[in-house]
Amino acid sequence: MTEARLPLPEGTMTERERMLSGALYLASDPELAQARRRARELAQAFNTAPAADAQGRERILAKLLGRCGDRVTVEPPFHCDYGSHIEIGDDTFINFNCIVLDCAAVRIGRRVLVAPGVQILAATHPLDLETRASGRELARPVTIGDDVWLGAGALIGPGVTIGAGSVIGAGSVVLASIPPGVVAVGNPCRVLRPVPASA
Repeated sequence: MTEARLPLPEGTMTERERMLSGALYLASDPELAQARRRARELAQAFNTAPAADAQGRERILAKLLGRCGDRVTVEPPFHCDYGSHIEIGDDTFINFNCIVLDCAAVRIGRRVLVAPGVQILAATHPLDLETRASGRELARPVTIGDDVWLGAGALIGPGVTIGAGSVIGAGSVVLASIPPGVVAVGNPCRVLRPVPASA
């Protein structure tokens, strides 16, 4: 859970700028609603494209994502909030049923393995009832380092960074950052041991 930051003066930023800066924002803002509609339309086109049309799916991903590296594989279905705030590095593989709530920047490095059913969630809400009831939301960026392996069903929470080369066990709930080069598992996810040295 994340406490609300003090809101910036009204009128000085758009709701999208507020969202990406980590300030409280209204997701019902028309610009944001239109951006989510666009993402859903592109995701639907990607998810229903013929399996044999690899080039067509690549073109859709290029439109949907903020950056998509070379030799990236994303298995449908894939779902996201905006798409434009997602960056994926070269040679990354994302398996079936991945959900990315990219209300803040989500950066996925090179050679990352994302198992089925992984959720990467930059979205969060204020803890205090009054602010939450106002409809305002929060977002915190998520970074997945190079050569990370996210096990099946892992949930990566807002504001988390997973260091390069680390392995996150299946079903783990990651609510705090994980250093590089470790195996981490559990709910809440905790470091278990260093990643074994290569033979």
